[in-house]
Amino acid sequence: MTTLIISVAPIIFLIWMMTKKNGVPSHIALPITALIVGSLQFFYFNTDFTLISANIIAGTLSAITPISIVAGAILINRLTYLSGAESTIRKWLEGISRNKVAQLMIIGWAFAFMIEGASGFGTPAAIAAPILVGLGFPALKVAMLALVMNSVPVSFGAVGTPTWFGFSNLGLEHAMLLEAGQVSAMIHMVAAFIVPPMALRFVVSWKEIQQNYVFVLISTLSCTVPYFLIAQWNYEFPALVGGAIGLITSVMVARTGLGLVKEGEQENQSSAVSSAEVFKAMTPTLLLIVILIVTRIKQFGIKSMLTDSTEMLSFSFGALGDFSVSKALIFKLSNILGTDVSWAYKTLYVPALIPFLLVAIISIFVFRLERSTVTQMFAETGNRIKMPFIALVGALIMVKLMMTGDQNSPIMVTGKAFADLMGTSWQYVASYLGALGAFFSGSATVSNLTFGAIQQTIALNVGLQQTTILGLQSVGGAMGNMVCINNIIAVSTILGIANQEGYIIKRTVIPMIAFGAVAAGMSVVV
Repeated sequence: MTTLIISVAPIIFLIWMMTKKNGVPSHIALPITALIVGSLQFFYFNTDFTLISANIIAGTLSAITPISIVAGAILINRLTYLSGAESTIRKWLEGISRNKVAQLMIIGWAFAFMIEGASGFGTPAAIAAPILVGLGFPALKVAMLALVMNSVPVSFGAVGTPTWFGFSNLGLEHAMLLEAGQVSAMIHMVAAFIVPPMALRFVVSWKEIQQNYVFVLISTLSCTVPYFLIAQWNYEFPALVGGAIGLITSVMVARTGLGLVKEGEQENQSSAVSSAEVFKAMTPTLLLIVILIVTRIKQFGIKSMLTDSTEMLSFSFGALGDFSVSKALIFKLSNILGTDVSWAYKTLYVPALIPFLLVAIISIFVFRLERSTVTQMFAETGNRIKMPFIALVGALIMVKLMMTGDQNSPIMVTGKAFADLMGTSWQYVASYLGALGAFFSGSATVSNLTFGAIQQTIALNVGLQQTTILGLQSVGGAMGNMVCINNIIAVSTILGIANQEGYIIKRTVIPMIAFGAVAAGMSVVV
């Protein structure tokens, strides 16, 4: 019991710091928590100081991945704004429908659904949220909406990575992996009846949601029905194809006004934008989508090139570790301080250089931006990522240290305690363990990799269906995106929101708990 209390105490302290009145900013709270966890590892868990130091180094380096993605997303956001493309897109979307609910569902739900299916890595919020802010929606409310909306498609995000890679270490046959995907798809589809309304409530009133609920339902089902059907035979394309079908359907239905309350007059002809103007303004977004799809779907053959780990050169940094570079420019530092801790950065696959920076460079010429504008773009991007970088370093060091100790690590101790407490009733809370993993790590894939084994072991020990419990774990990893610290920092940074992480967590945890309740109920019937 003492070990359990000590294991969870830093997280409780972190949540208290960030959510109390006049909460502590994340760039202060997270490093403090990391320091506390490190001290507990050394003084209570008797972890070797060298191993602690190695994880601190790996955690610091790991922050390069999320911060580079955030920087790329901010760069595209600044380019879209400074080039005037944002204004054109706003006029075009208002031409489709001036209804706020329609705009939020088209961009915040269907469009983000498709982007998640293609890429993951937090790119849905990075691309969709700035568009919504450009339409005039408040940044803080959009941030919460984006976090909650980006949950249902996540189990099959980045062409199914959380499913096929997240459970890759469990030795599952294809049929069992497919069945686990089917379970998660079914739960997600049912939960989707409450997720968009709860997300919309952050931005609009319940009355507006009720008045436009027919459209909300059509937009929701146009994504989730194909998503569920595709999951019956494939675990790579449900979110990508479901999102694409949902986006097209949502736009078409919004144009007809079906299920929508009319809000004001449509744009008159003098203020309407031409197809050519819309296409030019959407060039960065279209390029992002095309490049993400081409580089993520393995059938195109480019993904294997961008992830080729064949070593090209290597050399020793002495006591620090062994450094290597692969043919795909994967930078790796292994055997850090003589331990088995390692770090890697997939330069060409992480969506920072490709597609964000690449698209930004292409778009500079498309929009014929002046040198001063380009300089402003990069300067504003650099200024925005300073404090978030410190926060992410703190978060990732904390995560690494919470996972240090294998089966005796604080995070595994917490998971086992939950399992021992619940016994055969474990299925009712299994998704929350997955959410805990996403909260810590910032990734549904990492949550599945971390807790998939313990979920499988629990299922076997208490006699529950493996695929059901793994499906619940996958759902949990997805719904954990709502409260994931990394995601909150990322979307806040992109939208220029400062010191509101604790407020966001307090609000988004409510739909996450509701999502888990749906998963618990569905665990009886799937």
